Amino acid sequence: MRTVMVGGLGLGALLVSFAIVFLLWAPATATSVPTPASASKPAIAPATAAAQAGHQAAQAASPASALADSTASISPASPPPRLPVSVAAAPSCRGNPEALGISRTVEIDTTDGPGFGFEHFKQHDFLQPGEVVLTFDDGPWPHNTPAVLAALAANCTKAVFFPIGEHAMWAPEILRQVAAAGHTIGSHTWSHADLLKKTPQEAKDEIEKGISAVHGALGAPAAPFFRFPALRHPPEMVTYLGERNIAIFSTDMDSLDFKIRKPDQVIASVLAKLKKNGKGIVLMHDFQRATAEAAPELFRQLKANGYKVVFLKAKTPLKTIASYDEMIFKDVKLPTLSARPTSNVVRTIAE
Repeated sequence: MRTVMVGGLGLGALLVSFAIVFLLWAPATATSVPTPASASKPAIAPATAAAQAGHQAAQAASPASALADSTASISPASPPPRLPVSVAAAPSCRGNPEALGISRTVEIDTTDGPGFGFEHFKQHDFLQPGEVVLTFDDGPWPHNTPAVLAALAANCTKAVFFPIGEHAMWAPEILRQVAAAGHTIGSHTWSHADLLKKTPQEAKDEIEKGISAVHGALGAPAAPFFRFPALRHPPEMVTYLGERNIAIFSTDMDSLDFKIRKPDQVIASVLAKLKKNGKGIVLMHDFQRATAEAAPELFRQLKANGYKVVFLKAKTPLKTIASYDEMIFKDVKLPTLSARPTSNVVRTIAE
């Protein structure tokens, strides 16, 4: 038996009150975004069930097109006049020579929306042989994202996360854990919709709602980094992101972890593609349980094979658009003034 004490509400900013949504999930009425059968799935409030059902239907209809990368190349907006990458000092990992660590940190100037990842963009080749950028899509997600974070921390390394706006609203405290660990956080639309199937205005709404949701969940600006769902790039939206000074991230190699769904095969997929390419931006999903389970061994094998992690940061933070912030606020039910994490509000005092 244990006794808990509940603190009073604080006077946090309304902007980050999304945590109440995560606390008020309603299992009896929830639907689930597709995930491996073995993965744990949180329930969601009825107010968001319809939106999630749409995301589920879109992915279930064509898993390959919903989460795989596209084979079609899109020409990016006019390139900036300079290479938007500069090298900064890399943090050390003293006392743990077996950890993967970080070989160097680079800063991205996102002016005019540069594109990265040779799957679609050929402008900026800034990685040296053996260098790897770790990226994770579709979080935050209970159990899986924290497991990926634990593996990254154990290996003293960092990654770039591209969360879905809806997921950020369902699990804001998990997204804050990503930020607290020092990783870079971009965005990945509001609902993981295929933007090639949307009108320009609908696509813009998906992009901006996702950005506002991530900002709201974090209570701070995200990086001006964006990845298109399924790596499907409407030309109008490539131009739009350039006008918003948001960098676009494709990939150099897709782990295909959403198809494989077995940890050992996820590891084999990443290593085989790195061996072939020699370096690159790796696309994985912290949404996938197999990836979370594979992460510790994958990082060990990256170290054993001599690969070095390059960590990406943005030169400037991303500003949201007020009208989309307001749109997101309307979707939040029963907001309070409290912005404190659960661990500060509820604590065990006896067992």
